[in-house]
Amino acid sequence: MNRELILVDRHDNVIGYGEKLEIHRQGKLHRGFSIFVINKNNELMLQQRAFSKYHSGGLWANTCCSHPLRDEVLEKTVHDRLRYEMGFNCDLEDLYQFIYHVTLDNDLTEHELDRVYLGTYDQSPKPNPNEFADWKWMDIDKLRQDLIQNPNIYVYWLKEAFEQFYQATQNK
Repeated sequence: MNRELILVDRHDNVIGYGEKLEIHRQGKLHRGFSIFVINKNNELMLQQRAFSKYHSGGLWANTCCSHPLRDEVLEKTVHDRLRYEMGFNCDLEDLYQFIYHVTLDNDLTEHELDRVYLGTYDQSPKPNPNEFADWKWMDIDKLRQDLIQNPNIYVYWLKEAFEQFYQATQNK
């Protein structure tokens, strides 16, 4: 199975493929996705990344995030990854995309065109212990405040994506 990430330009046109760690070392723009799952109580399911992750270990993140791989169909990949990481699946709505660029720990750079999906789910997940250290539901308004008060406990892309996610969910 080919495990190459998809390199893109700023308009999401495919310009090549590459190995995940090398792309993050070089800071090349590539596709990614972030899944935000909320419940009927207006809480977001957060996961604490496994401490063994190649970057951002131990930080709190949105429900699920990953990269589509070469020759994968994105709509299938997002559901497969949600099942793999959190042990459940739900309908997902494609909300928006954004680009971010940040230097991370371990001399890695995340430069990603990130597509954001929204799902709803009201049960407990069955997370993959290789992917997470912990998980929790957090009130969206409290999370909005905590991202400002305690930014160092959250992954960069959650902080970058949150306000647009917040506005999209408040208007529903």
